[in-house]
Amino acid sequence: MAYSAIGLTPDGGATYLLPRLVGMRRAQELALLNKRLNADEAAAIGLISRVVDDADLAAEAKAIAQQLAAGPTGALGRTRQLLLQSYGESLETQMEWEARTIAEAARTQHGRDGVAAFLAKQKPIFK
Repeated sequence: MAYSAIGLTPDGGATYLLPRLVGMRRAQELALLNKRLNADEAAAIGLISRVVDDADLAAEAKAIAQQLAAGPTGALGRTRQLLLQSYGESLETQMEWEARTIAEAARTQHGRDGVAAFLAKQKPIFK
């Protein structure tokens, strides 16, 4: 983040998102001191989830996309929504949202198939 080095302040939601990703102190260090990170450092502080060699990037992205597409996409979408909204909710409210969404998910075909596979000690196949 080179903003303060040129007399500007961060934009694009950086001051909202960065502290939530890496914590306040690390966000301050990055934003105020214009600290540059290499990929391994970014992974170590949780700014990115993994480091992949350039030659393996396309294959890794495809594998992740295939894994997500083969999963219970409705539940994955609801999970993503729950994670994103959690910053603006109290624990009690978030737990209420979780209870609602798990009940909704349990009524779907993916939910029923997943529970049945779990009880049968099998890997679920979501269609």
